Amino acid sequence: MLKGISSLLSPELLKTLMEMGHSDEIVLADGNFPAASHAQRLIRCDGHGIPALLDAILPLFPLDVYVDHPVALMAVMPGDPVETPIWDEYRQIVSRHHSADQPFEEVERFAFYERAKQAYAIVSTGEKALYANVILKKGVVKS
Repeated sequence: MLKGISSLLSPELLKTLMEMGHSDEIVLADGNFPAASHAQRLIRCDGHGIPALLDAILPLFPLDVYVDHPVALMAVMPGDPVETPIWDEYRQIVSRHHSADQPFEEVERFAFYERAKQAYAIVSTGEKALYANVILKKGVVKS
């Protein structure tokens, strides 16, 4: 255990966050996402929801300020009537840790899968909300 670091962040996840460099991406994947078949590096966080993990990661993880949208959401498929209230939670969490006005972009489902395959790591969670997947692009730590 360490002081000041959420117990939701496993040693493996902390190591991965530390290893990542500027512009590397990490996917926080919901329970329905095909994480094992898409991941270069797979980190299991079963039993945890994405909002809690996002809130634990962002105090330690700088988002990229050199791109328009350092946070990507999987867009709802056309014609799918599902609602995405979890996105409002994400917006609140990100706004507490990042100053950009519109840090989010929506990425079409299959384009999201392709981008996830290129991500540094995928974190597989127990999140049950639909379209809850999110990609974070790492920025730099300024002194």
